Amino acid sequence: MRLEGKVALISGAARGMGAEEARLFAREGARVVLGDLLDEAGEAVAAEIREAGGTASYVRLDVGDEAAWAAAVALAETTYGKLDVLVNNAGIVRYAEGDAEGLGDYDRLMAVNARGTYAGMLAAIPAMRRAGGGAIVNISSISGLVGQKHVHAGYNASKGAVHIMTKSMAVQHAGEGIRVNSVHPGPIRTDMTVDAWSDPALRQRAERATPLGRYGEAIDVAYAVLFLATDEAAYITGAEIVVDGGYTAQ
Repeated sequence: MRLEGKVALISGAARGMGAEEARLFAREGARVVLGDLLDEAGEAVAAEIREAGGTASYVRLDVGDEAAWAAAVALAETTYGKLDVLVNNAGIVRYAEGDAEGLGDYDRLMAVNARGTYAGMLAAIPAMRRAGGGAIVNISSISGLVGQKHVHAGYNASKGAVHIMTKSMAVQHAGEGIRVNSVHPGPIRTDMTVDAWSDPALRQRAERATPLGRYGEAIDVAYAVLFLATDEAAYITGAEIVVDGGYTAQ
């Protein structure tokens, strides 16, 4: 098992990519703490993992709340003895029409996607020091790499912030044995993106723009996250993996 003996905390783990990452991590031997605000769904995923023979706990986690992050990290350490891996997966999206609504959407996007990611790293790093090192995987987006006509500029800004803060934290904490990398999904079929992929016109537009000709699935992203969390990626930090079917290669 690729994560045997590891303890992982995953935000936004009640559904979509976060839930798929939690399931995959557990199958690979990790003890997983799932954080989210969707309590019923989060508890259900944790129970599903346990029923399949894995080890998982759920904790209510508002990524904008420093105290909630501290409690989630404390749960990992008190229940499982340490924290080895953090996946900053929680996020929200808005589309271009939101630009007309003033600063409200922009502030919310930055608060959850950028500030929430940074808060997670600040909470996890002391625990990783105590564990002798660790791996942080931040979920950014292709929206953090390129501009997009139909995406709210605040979403691009927030995911761009995740991209560059990942590199900064990687450089700053490499000497402590803490690796920090980012994953950049393209068009992925999840609950968060349902407004896009369930609309035939929007779906066709995305598929035409993607060389592989389809939306990705949550498991496609989860495998990239898994790799960066394992010791197989021991010499990789400050890097990004793009999971977009070739979207940004054109």
